[in-house]
Amino acid sequence: MGSLKVALCAGVAAVAATLTPAAYAAEPAGGVSVTPSTPAPGDEVALQVTGCAGRTATAASRAFVSDAHLVGSGGSLSGETRVRTSVDPGSYDVTITCADFRVDGVIKVVAASARPATLASPVAPVRAGGGGAAPPVTADGSGVGGPGVAHAVTGLLLAGTAAVAVALRRTRRRSGTD
Repeated sequence: MGSLKVALCAGVAAVAATLTPAAYAAEPAGGVSVTPSTPAPGDEVALQVTGCAGRTATAASRAFVSDAHLVGSGGSLSGETRVRTSVDPGSYDVTITCADFRVDGVIKVVAASARPATLASPVAPVRAGGGGAAPPVTADGSGVGGPGVAHAVTGLLLAGTAAVAVALRRTRRRSGTD
């Protein structure tokens, strides 16, 4: 009974191995990728072609400003072009010509989105450090204005204490009591 299962599995594997290359051979020679998939007039478009045996290809369309020259190796070619700013929204034919095949496709151009008339711009200094980081001093002088007399006295007291500590340490070291 065990040999029947082994024979059946071997037969199924042989049929699958025979039919798999035929299934791949029936597929088209290569694939095309367009990014973004639905560009607007004036957008930059990146094209990628797979399955081409050559090192260069050309993608042409009435929607493009100029033909895209695709370059690469190992069967993968890529390039960029721009969609005409004057093109109307709609579908446009794209023809990619490679060394060993030609692919015809369609690119769909969508209407351009509304863009703001004016771009946002800061009207005052940004508080990101440096010159605009300190708050402004008010006319009556009550704003934070940096170090004052209190800060100076505190600094002098700390420096004096440190000087006395160093002097005491030196005298102890010289007398040998340390």
